[in-house]
Amino acid sequence: MIEIGSQSIEFCLPNQDEEEICLRDIRGKWIVLYFYPKDNTPGCTTEACEFSEALPVFEGLDAIILGVSPDSPKKHRSFIEKKDLKITLLSDEQKSFCSAYGVWQLKKNYGKEYMGVVRSTFIIDPDGKIVAKWENVRVKGHVEVVEATLKSLQG
Repeated sequence: MIEIGSQSIEFCLPNQDEEEICLRDIRGKWIVLYFYPKDNTPGCTTEACEFSEALPVFEGLDAIILGVSPDSPKKHRSFIEKKDLKITLLSDEQKSFCSAYGVWQLKKNYGKEYMGVVRSTFIIDPDGKIVAKWENVRVKGHVEVVEATLKSLQG
């Protein structure tokens, strides 16, 4: 998994409206980049809704929130409309960005092994450096921890 202190991996991924979002275009802002397994599942829905509710606070800290999963832009659009989300969701259908970040991993559930996204969050500073990360995120209380960490990083 990508380490704190590393430069963020360059990316260009389609959002829910099939518009390409590239790191080069948003450099200069703080970025909360979170990876999640699948749209419309309980934990992922809670996380997306909580990040959406907190969006005004993050915007006040000059930060943008980007959620990434292997779901298609069309599935993201449906998820956003169904849950009235305000955040941007990026589609990594090839799983290449998830793999580059090290969040596409072997998982176990009920004795079965499969490849999937390990719920993870990264804060990227305005210079494109990873300054905080969380692996195997537990959704409850996570958004508040990310917000507090961002505030402390900004001094």
